[in-house]
Amino acid sequence: MKILADEGVDRPIVERLRRSSHQVWYVAEMEPGISDDVVLDLADQERAILLTADKDFGELVFRQGRITRGVILIRLAGISPARKAEIVISAIGAHGGEMEQAFTVITPGAVRIRRRRPRLEEDNTA
Repeated sequence: MKILADEGVDRPIVERLRRSSHQVWYVAEMEPGISDDVVLDLADQERAILLTADKDFGELVFRQGRITRGVILIRLAGISPARKAEIVISAIGAHGGEMEQAFTVITPGAVRIRRRRPRLEEDNTA
């Protein structure tokens, strides 16, 4: 799987994904501090799923209608980075095929996958 990891993602998660043969770009290694819009553009350019711990991407995807290959939101506060990495790897292994074109939230007890509904054509009667 192609993954763009936002800079807020713990490095052990990125390293574990790479060891599991995923192709991972890591914003912290590329361009730290870039805006969320630029991060989404980069994920689209690389045809990669965005992996993030930043809830703001939900706003961009659902309320603003930004097109994306998929977003995986990690909500694992209070868990060690090594354990987070194992949870993320396990979730991707079990549900990876379902995560494309979806907004996925990984929590300690669940993996929730929400498909984006296709947007209706805009009314062009202006």
